Amino acid sequence: MTIADPWDQRISAFLLSPSEFLATTTSESFLAEVLHELRNDKANDQLKVLLVSVLLEHPTILCPSSSVGEETAVELLSVFSNVPQKSIVLKCNIMLAITNVIICTSCLATHTKTAEDWLDLLFQTIQDTNDFRCGLSQQALRATACDCLREMETCNPGLLSQKLEALYLLKQQETTVLHQSYCMLYALGLKNAVRILAKQKDVTDLEFKSILGGNEGFAWKNSQLGLTSLPINMMVQVPCLPPGLDCKELKSIMSSLLDESYLLTPISQSALLRELVEVVAMVPGLSPTLFKSQLLRLFGTADVSLMHATLFMKDTFTDSLFTAEDENFLLKRLVGTAQHPLLRISEKLFYMECILHFPENRPISSSGEESLPVLVTPRLAASLHPTVFNDSATMLCRLNLLCLVHLEADEGEADKGIDYLFDHIMALLKIVDNDGSREVVVTSFRGLYIFLTHFNGVEQLSEKLIDRLCDMYSRHSRLAPNLIGLADRIQENLDDPVWSVKLLRGLQKSIMEMPPLQLTIHNLSWHLKILKRVAKEGQITQKNTIYLLLNVLINSNLCERGNWQVGNAVLAVCRNLLEHPSIDQMFIELADLLQYISVHYDDTDIKDHARFYYTLLTNLSWEKLTGLLVKGLDGGRAKERSHSAIIAESEGIASNLTVHKTNRHVLQLIKVHEKASQNSSENSESSQTMAEAENWLEVYQSQFQTPGFGSEVTLRYNLTHVKESDPLFDKVFTICLHFELKDSNYAKVSDIHVPCVFKDRKPPEVKVKLKPFQPYPTTLCISAIFTTQDGRSWHSRLPDVGVSFPEIFLPVPLPLNTSCESKEQVFDHIWEAAASGNPDKSAISLFCFKTGDESLATLIERHFQGYLITDHPTERLWKVLFFLPPMCHVLLKITQAEDAVQVSVATDNWELLPFVNSYLQNITDQRSTTVTDG
Repeated sequence: MTIADPWDQRISAFLLSPSEFLATTTSESFLAEVLHELRNDKANDQLKVLLVSVLLEHPTILCPSSSVGEETAVELLSVFSNVPQKSIVLKCNIMLAITNVIICTSCLATHTKTAEDWLDLLFQTIQDTNDFRCGLSQQALRATACDCLREMETCNPGLLSQKLEALYLLKQQETTVLHQSYCMLYALGLKNAVRILAKQKDVTDLEFKSILGGNEGFAWKNSQLGLTSLPINMMVQVPCLPPGLDCKELKSIMSSLLDESYLLTPISQSALLRELVEVVAMVPGLSPTLFKSQLLRLFGTADVSLMHATLFMKDTFTDSLFTAEDENFLLKRLVGTAQHPLLRISEKLFYMECILHFPENRPISSSGEESLPVLVTPRLAASLHPTVFNDSATMLCRLNLLCLVHLEADEGEADKGIDYLFDHIMALLKIVDNDGSREVVVTSFRGLYIFLTHFNGVEQLSEKLIDRLCDMYSRHSRLAPNLIGLADRIQENLDDPVWSVKLLRGLQKSIMEMPPLQLTIHNLSWHLKILKRVAKEGQITQKNTIYLLLNVLINSNLCERGNWQVGNAVLAVCRNLLEHPSIDQMFIELADLLQYISVHYDDTDIKDHARFYYTLLTNLSWEKLTGLLVKGLDGGRAKERSHSAIIAESEGIASNLTVHKTNRHVLQLIKVHEKASQNSSENSESSQTMAEAENWLEVYQSQFQTPGFGSEVTLRYNLTHVKESDPLFDKVFTICLHFELKDSNYAKVSDIHVPCVFKDRKPPEVKVKLKPFQPYPTTLCISAIFTTQDGRSWHSRLPDVGVSFPEIFLPVPLPLNTSCESKEQVFDHIWEAAASGNPDKSAISLFCFKTGDESLATLIERHFQGYLITDHPTERLWKVLFFLPPMCHVLLKITQAEDAVQVSVATDNWELLPFVNSYLQNITDQRSTTVTDG
């Protein structure tokens, strides 16, 4: 392990969850450790960069106050000054960290001495233009210094407003790749300086020129300007300088920046253009035609950031810069780019949004509502019609755009376009009807929602869609959540909810007309969700729903089965029916339904809820009943424990139940000691086949190749209370044991359910079935959820249970009537295969020990009785065969010599030898030696 390893782990833990990490230490001590390690000359640069990352990511956590931030910045400055010149990456990271700390801890805003010194150092660094003084190797430092100054200017606008002339000269002198960084820094300073001046009153030419020619200190007094970017929008008042100022020098600077802009990367060009657009917008003496020379290049760009800057320019200057021909060309360009096959999906979506929100020269609508540009006609957008081959996002975006296009088109063109879009929706629904994937289903319903929000008034198409959806639901009840979601969203976003009501009424009718064979348990759960939603609509009669529910309960075995989920879903429908305005018309039918459930349903909880609803129905008026139920949902006193039964559906119950955690162990699993022969294989289906066979070996070999043969190990435990437990848990009910494994050598263990555990009664036996992938020892991590007598639910951890190597042993899976000769034949064959088989898998080993007070015969009887193949006491030879699922064997030949006992070990999996050796040492009191020949 290297020295950096503990820091790697600590830094990773801190970055993953600072609050959790600092629960075991304090921010002050951790920061002190970080700074101390940064000053350690033995630590390498890679580790120090990692240490600095904590101040880059979470400066305010480690430096909670301005004073701590200033002290930290001073420490980092000291470290920075002592870093060797060759450690460029480390120096750059420390520069960023110092800047980050100074900004985030308000050292810059409060004009501290450290912030002033750091600004001076950064400015000195960028003055080494073209690397004359420090050389090319230090170029990255200057780039980082420019970035740091930009960040400080952004957070404190106007800080560089008195150094514009110096920055301009540096930009002009710089001829390396860092010219871009100097341009960006100067443009940001220029914009903020002009903006500060625009907020003043009665600005003179002298003041204006002094800003452009400033070469003084940092403008700390201007750093209180709160907004970092100028909102350019026709609806926002832009601060402007007074007209009549001499702008020749500024115009020359702007032209120079624009001429150099093509040298910058696309992202930097975009940022530069936005800064310059804001400057022109604030200076009346500058004409937007300054950008005219850039338009041809920008119209042909394939870069998203540059196109965004172009549209920003278009939105700001409209017809002051863009002619009608420019506008038309740019829109056609966007349409063509939005369907370019080589662009990524996200880029296509961006261009689609640009078309939808295209800034027109003279927009018709000035409201904030979504409206289509006038120039986007059906003819222009014809190539953007959605198809089933588009990806989901592109198709939905195109569908929304084309819906707007045809909604505002002339009557003849609109009809054709709407028919095309309707056919597209029907094609999507056909794919769903043919068992489309979940993504197709979601996309189809989203597309359907978009279509309906625009054309729900077209009654003929709306009726066809309802018929189609109901027909689909009759074959695919799994669409219930999608249909309910569609009805809800349409009802929320449209003034007239008629379509949703028609859809729900059609779904109700579809369920009523279904043949009984389709009302299976699985389908019924979906139908009940639909009926629950239908019951909320006061315009839909509900008697048919009640008749259906009563008919299903009477003519099926649902009540006898007592399924809680189904019963809960039925009660959820009943709950909504209790709030229905026409409850007087179905009073008798609903009362009959609730009474039948309360008497016949084989679940106590469902019976109690049904009886409670029946009591409410027969004793309260509709107004009081509705008020009580609504109060229960909204969180009034009806949500207390005494009224918790009001909430029938599972969501309501789940929100009102809390699973408490125990502070210590309550239950434990105690191993049931048993003879080895009891833990036998359960693969006894082939006993008759093997008994009839003459060659036991061939049958065993063929059976051994059968998947799942002898693959499970059954362990028996008693579930008992721990010695010292709270009397509250003396009686626990409905225990669910959940098992987790610390390794991947076993398949997932299924949960085990135990009805109850009483402290004063015999503990119940629990059978844990393990399915090994590799027969190695393991540990079971166990937790339990149970209920106490007061009705509360609890979650508790149980002590971990270790599964030792011998607990995995199984006798060789042969029938009980197998002769000794046949067993020995199987043993000898496996031994020979291990001795002469694949050396990468098989292994032979020799284990020796001396017998103590216990005789060898007694030892064999105690530990190997269930696995003994042959027993020749006269020859002093015993053969033992262990079967370890899924497909491993361990064979022992035990021979008694004069002075010791020799155990020859063979296995078809050499990785088991260490476990075999440990096992033999344990049972022979470790008086042994081992010789391995693999």
